[in-house]
Amino acid sequence: MDRRAFLQALSWSGTASLASTCNAWALVSSSQAASTRRLIVVFMRGAVDGLSLVVPYNEANYYRQRSTIAIGKPGSANGTIDLDGQFGLHPALAPLMPFWKEGSLAFVHAAGSADPTRSHFDGQDNIESGTPGNKATQDGWLNRLEGAIPATEEIRSAPTRAVSIGSILPRIFKGRNSVATIASGATATRPTVLDRPSVRRAFEAVYGDDTRMGSMFANYVAARSDVIAAIEQADPEMMAANNGAVSTYAFATDATRLGAFMRRDPRVQLGFLAVSGWDTHASQGDASSGQLANLLSPFARGMSALARSLGPVYADTTIAVISEFGRTVAQNGNAGTDHGYGNVMWLMGGPVAGGKVHGEWPGLDDAALHEGRDPSPW
Repeated sequence: MDRRAFLQALSWSGTASLASTCNAWALVSSSQAASTRRLIVVFMRGAVDGLSLVVPYNEANYYRQRSTIAIGKPGSANGTIDLDGQFGLHPALAPLMPFWKEGSLAFVHAAGSADPTRSHFDGQDNIESGTPGNKATQDGWLNRLEGAIPATEEIRSAPTRAVSIGSILPRIFKGRNSVATIASGATATRPTVLDRPSVRRAFEAVYGDDTRMGSMFANYVAARSDVIAAIEQADPEMMAANNGAVSTYAFATDATRLGAFMRRDPRVQLGFLAVSGWDTHASQGDASSGQLANLLSPFARGMSALARSLGPVYADTTIAVISEFGRTVAQNGNAGTDHGYGNVMWLMGGPVAGGKVHGEWPGLDDAALHEGRDPSPW
């Protein structure tokens, strides 16, 4: 399966679901797919530099174009961690190597949307709607997938079948199917206005007999109860894992909570997390210092925590890590990188054909670059 087909499969919105084969993802009919399968999407907002995450260390142009921010070859000081003789992992992502070695972590390099925009807004809309270049799409592909994947009636009616971590519902989850939204960090358990007994009684009196509003409120109450119970159960695990102190980096906390929630509640089939800050136009840094290394280290710990907190459910879960687009091959005058095109995508989980960088690598020779500056996804 080529990169374009892979992206189409990942954002596919029809009546099939995603499953793994020996070396790629494939579409299967609803009757073939197991309802125990889970999918988690992690969005690295800001266009992360995939060339620093999964380094094509045999490419001379990579080092020629990045005189101060290139990640060194394997064996050099703070060099990349060799994956397959062609690509290496940023050393700040070392906590993920056990998953690579066990075969549950894979990468798809030089992947990109059919719409080669360099706008963050348009790029994220393309990824989340699943219809690149078509801004008329009202819903997100993950919400459409919720309506298409097979499920028992109990799972289909559960208010927590799909869970999003964050203060607002993301574009990828907008649509007709219900989604439970959990606030990030410590705010997740803070009481809301609707948690006040007097407000809840008033709302039930006014809207209790209303088919739409009454149903929405009942879903809120049920989802809120499930979420609070899951968080209260997960927090002791986080405290133990961090020697008594919850991580100050929200992603690790949120990832652990989501993983524990999905492990305990078999009705949760879909999850979403987003992490911002990857727009490294200046002071991007190399393997040991700078913006990128400082962000990747806690991100790697969070991804590891997500996988570990899933426990046995990890075997039936696929985690897709995406970003709106990549960055230029050449560094700019501020020791950073500008908006690019082709980028790297990750896949983690039991169903993944891991231990491999998938896709046909186009190379970084000048003639192979998109518009003479970016990794080309075609």
